[in-house]
Amino acid sequence: MTAEAVTAEAGSEAANPADPVAALAPLRTVIQAHGLTARKGLGQHFLMDLNLTRRIARAAGPLSGANVIEIGPGPGGLTRALLLEGAAHVTAVERDARCIAALAPLVDAAAGRLRLVEADALKVDPGELAAAPRLIVANLPYNVASVLLVGWLKRLDAIAGMTLMFQAEVADRLVARPGTKAYGRLSVLTQWLTRAEVVLALPARAFTPPPKVASAVVRFDPHPPDPELRVPAMEAVVAAAFGQRRKMLRQSLKSLGPPPEALLAAADIAPTARADALTVDEFRRLALAWQEIQAGGSAPG
Repeated sequence: MTAEAVTAEAGSEAANPADPVAALAPLRTVIQAHGLTARKGLGQHFLMDLNLTRRIARAAGPLSGANVIEIGPGPGGLTRALLLEGAAHVTAVERDARCIAALAPLVDAAAGRLRLVEADALKVDPGELAAAPRLIVANLPYNVASVLLVGWLKRLDAIAGMTLMFQAEVADRLVARPGTKAYGRLSVLTQWLTRAEVVLALPARAFTPPPKVASAVVRFDPHPPDPELRVPAMEAVVAAAFGQRRKMLRQSLKSLGPPPEALLAAADIAPTARADALTVDEFRRLALAWQEIQAGGSAPG
């Protein structure tokens, strides 16, 4: 599916005026009242238009019955949208104390459906934040977005799905196909573990303050767990292969230990191939062969 492009001028969608969340003061008023100037060190860029935040919330799929985890709610634009779109409960993780204070009226309006956690998202376990089924929906701070994603990919046993905003360049890497410049370590790990799709593209002017780059929302639907291959094995093989992406695999895989030629033969991959030409399934075969050798067995042939 091609990502839906949106503009910053879109008007707010109609909301039930009787809903206490819909009746809250506009986000610009909240920002002014609490002095919420965006902090570069926290990667803050606020999305103000409820029309856009509700599109993001809907892109996550049906929210009724789901416990949503949001990272970096800021003044609460996406948080309001998640509540208005029917999330059973939202747990918002925020490290900026100014935002915690600004979100207090939203907590009251949510009437038990919103919990704020003042913490660093890099240090919290999603499995401990909310009960299953858990969805993570967030406009991620750009400076830690990739690190957060990799951590969550390793915890998909605790996550039913994710809908996350990144810089457009990062989003392109997540869904990149073999043979393209954007295809790399993050592409392989993401696509092995999930079905990843760019569902929304947003221009820089949609944010306050505008970042220097465009943004995109990616939805991740986890694949069933791989019964054979462990994540560390895939990580190690992909890191070695892309560590010298311009070289042939018979050279770049030397750091793994076993003779690259034997490893590649076991996976039925040409030793002259380069990392960016391999499909996710070929990387899986390669990682399985290496995992078997590391365990002391014979590589599958």
